[in-house]
Parts: sequence; C-alpha cells; structure tokens
Amino acid sequence: MNFIRTKAFLLGTILMVSLTACDSSTAIDVTSPNGKNTFTLLPEKGIGFSMSYDGQEVLLPSTLELISNDINFDGKLAVLKVENTTIENKWKSNFAELSTIPDHYNELKVQLKKGDAKITIICRAYDEGLAFSYEIPKQDHITEVALAENIHYNFKEDYQVWSTPKRGPGVLTAQGEYKKIPISQLQKGVERPLVVEISDRLIIALAEAKLVDYARLSFEKGTSATYSILSSLDGRMSDQKQDTITGAIISKREEAGAKVHKKLPFQSPWRVVMMAKNEGELLTNNYIIQNLNDPSEITDESWIKPGKVLRETTLTTEGAYAAIDFVAAHNMQYIMFDAGWYGDEMKNSSDAMTVTLDPKRSKGPLDMEAVTAYGREKGIGLILYINRRALEKQIDDVLPLLKKWGVAGIKYGFVRVGDQDATAWLHEAVKKAAEYEMIIDVHDEYRPTGFSRTYPNFLTQEGIRGDEETVPNAHTLVSMFTRTLAGASDNTVCYYNSRVDEMGSHASQLAKTVCIFSPLQFLYWYDKPAASPDKKDGLWGDTRHIGNEPELEFFDNVPTTWDETIVLEAKIGEIGVIARRKGSDWFIGGINGVKPRNIVLDFSFLAKGQPFKARFYTDDALVETRTKVKIEDFDITSETIKDLAVKANNGFAIHIRTNK
Repeated sequence: MNFIRTKAFLLGTILMVSLTACDSSTAIDVTSPNGKNTFTLLPEKGIGFSMSYDGQEVLLPSTLELISNDINFDGKLAVLKVENTTIENKWKSNFAELSTIPDHYNELKVQLKKGDAKITIICRAYDEGLAFSYEIPKQDHITEVALAENIHYNFKEDYQVWSTPKRGPGVLTAQGEYKKIPISQLQKGVERPLVVEISDRLIIALAEAKLVDYARLSFEKGTSATYSILSSLDGRMSDQKQDTITGAIISKREEAGAKVHKKLPFQSPWRVVMMAKNEGELLTNNYIIQNLNDPSEITDESWIKPGKVLRETTLTTEGAYAAIDFVAAHNMQYIMFDAGWYGDEMKNSSDAMTVTLDPKRSKGPLDMEAVTAYGREKGIGLILYINRRALEKQIDDVLPLLKKWGVAGIKYGFVRVGDQDATAWLHEAVKKAAEYEMIIDVHDEYRPTGFSRTYPNFLTQEGIRGDEETVPNAHTLVSMFTRTLAGASDNTVCYYNSRVDEMGSHASQLAKTVCIFSPLQFLYWYDKPAASPDKKDGLWGDTRHIGNEPELEFFDNVPTTWDETIVLEAKIGEIGVIARRKGSDWFIGGINGVKPRNIVLDFSFLAKGQPFKARFYTDDALVETRTKVKIEDFDITSETIKDLAVKANNGFAIHIRTNK
C-alpha cells in the first residue's frame, strides 16, 4: 500500500491517498471522518451499494442502473483498482450561511470493468452525509455516450417522506405544496431534496449536487419488493401555466429513450444522501451541497454584493427615484424593475433591448439610464427582470447593453428546467452574466445544486412556495427544513399586504429574513414607499404604502449573509428557531405553526463573560399600530434562559448587540 500525503498552506488542506487492489467478491467500504456514515459498494450486484449511519442500516442493498445502447454495465463487475483519499479542508465565503465552511471527507474511487466497458464509482463520506457519482472514461470503442439513469434506493420500512409531487400539466412542482406521506404513496416527479424520516434519531435527505450539464433528478415510488424510492433523470422540460411554450416541448433525447448525451470522459453530478439526527442538524450541515461543487471561478469577487431589494412596481422614473431614496435611507442595496419594462414578457416579440413599457403595467415615463445614474449617486443598484423568452434569443446582446446602462443584475424568469439542454443553458447564462459583472436571481422552477459556489454572482433563486402563494406559517416551516437544504431561497417577504394575516403574523415576517436564507432578500414585496406615485397598479393588486412602524428597524439592520448559523429548535411543519451571527451581532428568527407553545431560549451560544443587549420583536394585539408588533429590550448574557410564550401562527425576531 502506497501513501501520499501533502499539506497546502492557504486553508489547511490535508490530503492522504492509498491505492489497493481488490477482488470483485469483496464489499468495499468508505466511512466518514467521525466514523458514523458508511457507504458500501457491492460490485457483485452490478453497481450496487448500501449505506449506514452510526451502525444503523439506512439503505438496504440498492442499485445504480445506467441504461444505454452504447455501453453496458449490467451484471457482475470486475474491480480494477481501489483508491482511498482523505481531504481535510475549509474555504471562505462572503455569500453563505457560514463564512468559514468545513470540507472534510474520505473519498473512495473504484475502477470497474464489464467486458470492454469501464466505469469509476466515486464516493465521498462526509460527517454531513454521503455522496456518490460515476465517471465514464474514454473507451476503446466509443467517444461519446447517450444514457438514462435510475437509482433504486431500497429501504427497510415504509418511512414517511416530505413530498412535492407533480399534480398534472401546468402545476408547478418546485413551488408546490409539501405533503407528509409514506414512501409507498410517492407519485412521479417529486422534487429534490426529498426528506425521509427514518427514526426519532435519524433523518435523511436525498438530493443532488453539481448539476450543470445534465438532466435533473426527480423521485417516485419504486417497484422492488422492499420499500423503494426510484430516482431517475428528467428528460422533459417543466410545464408552467404562465409559459405555454415549454409545456409542449419534449426533448429529442427522451424520444430516443436517453436523457443525457456526453462526450467521454465525463463525471455525473453527485447523488447525495444527507444524514443527521434531526432536521435542525440537516439544515446546519447543508453546506455539503456546495462542498461538492468546484471552487469559485471568479477571481475578483468584490463587485458581487449581497443585499436587500425593493421591487419598484410603478415602472416610472418618478417611482424609481422614490424607491432609491427609500432603500438608501433603510440600509437596502437594490431596487428591481419587474416584468413589463420591455413589453409583455409572455410575447416572443417583446424586445429586452428596448425600454418599451407594457401598458397593462405602466404608462411611464421610464428613463432607464437616468434611474441607474441616480442609483449610483446613492450607492444603489438596479436589477431587471427578463423572461427566458427574451433571454434565450437575446442574452449575448442584452448583457453588454445592460452593462452600458449601468444595471447591476438580472432576475431570470420562467427559465426552462428539467432536461439537459435547459440545465446547460441556464448555467451558461450565469457564467455569461459574470463576464459582465452581473448578479443573478433565478425565479420560478429552478432549484439549486450548489453552483453558486463556483459562480457566486448567482446569489439566489426561487424554487420555493413563497409569500406570493400566501403560504401559512406551517408550510413555511416545512420549506425551512426541506427546500432550504438545497440552498438559498428567494421567498419574497411581504409586510403590509393583507395576506400576512392569512399566513401568520408580522413578527413572523420579520423572522423570515433570518429563517429563510437568501443573499438577495426581497422585502416589502407588495408594498411601495410613501413617496411613490399613487397610481393604481395594473398587476399586483393589494399594493400599500410602507409605513413608519418602529419594528421596521429590524429589516434595516438584518444582513443577508452570515458568519455563523445555529438551529436552536426545529420540527418540520411545527416550529423553527434559528440564530445567525454577522460580526459581533446575532439575529434570531422564530416561526410557530398551528399550536401555541412556550419556547425556552437558551443563550449559551453567546460569548461567555460578556454583556449583551437583546431587542425582542413579538406579536401583541394591544400594540396600537397597523402591524401589532411589540418591542422590548433585555440585558442578557450567555447564561440567560428566557421563556417566551408564542401564540399559534405567530413568531418573533431578536437582534442581539454587545452591551458596551
């Protein structure tokens, strides 16, 4: 056995490699650094594998099935070489839930052969979970391959899962409603990550990472004798009511049975099984998804600025000036023009190279370059919404024009998702935007797989059932511990809109800015500044003026990226309390579901021996403001424990500063 050990100096990377030979009748294991998570490769069973957590069987023998007319990996495989590597690393980010991210794993690479066909299975065993991918090297007889993929995850019992099924044509899945159901009731097309409750001491999430030029995965119930979840590649682009073109298109690959087409050699995206003792730990450790992606390709990241955004709804120069003045006065960083500034977004004839107002949205006038110039004076950037119809035909021309105008970023709308072509186009569009120093927010069906590590200008995305859907607190508490495992979630927080009373409470809305991570945090989604023109909006309906309630200082103060994150209390669909630190300040968000509860706040995570001032924002019907939020100050230390009674569908927010 040969060992190679190197140490890099930048962030303390340690690498250890061992090479061994192994016969195909032997199961081959790799275990995480803490000794809890184990992946076992079973080459006797084709590309078979199993997984365990802390000695407990998580997956029964399961199978990775690759289907191709070009290459065959069915049946028993011969083992050519086994390589074990240990990586101990950490990396820095200005755009994440942690500023220093640990990246420590044991890696197993096994080269397999079936006849003349070769494949390498790669598994990384992290303390946070297990991930595997396959690498198909150059073959003697072919240079490219078309294939489909099925993964049969086999379980011992009919465990409960949190599912977002596709309910029919035109129904959004990534923004759909979650249901808790047994594995045996899974429908076709379930979104990722898929959370599976194994026991009261183990919860897992099936996910994928580094999906860049491949068809995405989706889930359904399997057909094996055990309780099985089938993961398969999606060859069809998403259906969306608002975009009738995509719903009718079927990829040519799907017609031929293959879902991806790749030149050799290539490595698949990572198939991830996150593992933890509870949902709070799953969320705390969700950086495993970004760890499985490549480091940043952007050398100078100084132009990438996270921040808070106000949507400007009037699409007028006067309205934009009022919005810029407001955000500059309230420690926000951007305004955004939504659909309508270049015509009807749903018409292929609309031209994003022009400022041509959709009369249904605005009568104008709108001087785009005057708006960006005024924003620069105030230190405020402009983000423009562009539908994928215009982007797909114009992106190479639009980007230099927007740069000339002084635009800071783009919100891509109704992008196609699902098949390989759609996936590749979207990620290439993010890369192109980086060349023009544009930040990106992707809306509608896209869900992240960690690409924001490689291109951190990709700050956020939707793919969540957010406030636009009038989501009750209980469902937000599902999204917090399922969807957000994948990464940043643009929830579009609203505040004065009447739907807040249907969803929960105003203190709950404050808490969302902490609980739902997004480096671009949209606030006041349906609201506008008091100085904004008092026009009747043609699209957004219940638009109200932003008031001067004192608790708005929390929105002013809360950051959008973090140095440290701690989940204090978590139960999917029931309760979520999250503490996050930026510099020396801590912010806590708490959201409660349908039952009143007493929450015990333990501040032992604070620096010991140091006094702090905590400002609490809670719901109180006796407060004589529109929003009924009470503000109280308390002196606390790391030894403080405080009981907080929270009514059903209410919430709270806390800002903690050092008390000097």
